[in-house]
Amino acid sequence: MRHRTRARRTAPAAALLAATTAAALTAGCTRHEPPAGGGRTPTRTAAPPASSAPPAGSVLAVKIDNVSAARPQTGLDAADVVYAEQVEGGLSRLMAVYATKLPRTVGPVRSARESDLELLRQFHEPTLAFSGAQRRLLPLIDRAPLHAESPDEAAGAYYRAGDRPAPHNLYLRPARLLPSAPGRPALTTGFRYGPAPSGGSPTSARTVRYPAARFAFTWSARRHGWLVAMDGTPTVTAGGGRVAPATVVVQYVRIRSSGYHDVLGNRTPYTETVGTGKAEVLRDGRSFAATWSRPAAADGTAFTGPDGEPVKFAAGQVWVVFAPRS
Repeated sequence: MRHRTRARRTAPAAALLAATTAAALTAGCTRHEPPAGGGRTPTRTAAPPASSAPPAGSVLAVKIDNVSAARPQTGLDAADVVYAEQVEGGLSRLMAVYATKLPRTVGPVRSARESDLELLRQFHEPTLAFSGAQRRLLPLIDRAPLHAESPDEAAGAYYRAGDRPAPHNLYLRPARLLPSAPGRPALTTGFRYGPAPSGGSPTSARTVRYPAARFAFTWSARRHGWLVAMDGTPTVTAGGGRVAPATVVVQYVRIRSSGYHDVLGNRTPYTETVGTGKAEVLRDGRSFAATWSRPAAADGTAFTGPDGEPVKFAAGQVWVVFAPRS
């Protein structure tokens, strides 16, 4: 796998870090990230020599902040797939995957987690945009089959917004990482799109809860999608539009402690996305029972109904919420 060489911090990246460190020290270090910066240091061992840019056709995955201070987010409505995961303290974070088109701006961008690397193995040479990571996790990111693009590798693609406090103010200009999106839906995950399966149960709303966060989805016939609310607040973009994915998947997974922790000593949850388990697919105002299966990390995730047939998704955006299985 090819990666961008990380032999030293570039001057623009160092300036970006220096400009935000003072603000971060006031705001406090948040979980895995070093204070509002990229998280890499000039003294770490460089990765093997690599290509200088992601390949054509690479999907873009962006880690997006999801605490109240980070809302409303920018560019969330343009993603093909949005993954919701549990992080430290029972809070949530998002990963948006862009395959059909690239928005002008995405953010706020935040740090990566160990389980992100397993999740992204479903995509061929994806580009991961993130603000930083815990020092011990960085070598794993370097060895993963993806193109890691933090502010240290691509300082010109990021900027700090002046209307929000650090660390909730880092934004990405995707066009400065990739010349274009692949132009087709993110089907490498194993997702199938098509007409709704038969059966299912009429469903108007569904809520998924984490210890300190919750996601609610309410069916809108007018929007032909599921209106999203997070922590009791309607989810809107920075432009004011409601986010309403056509399909919502509640995927029940094992969430265990990883070998990493935040600055307060809280263990980082690890979301296991390889294996099998129960799922619920919401589309067209109905709920469909399903089983998810992903035998190996390089495999896509398949969803099948009780009849053994694939459960197809509606055309449009898909949200996958990783819910803790009982």
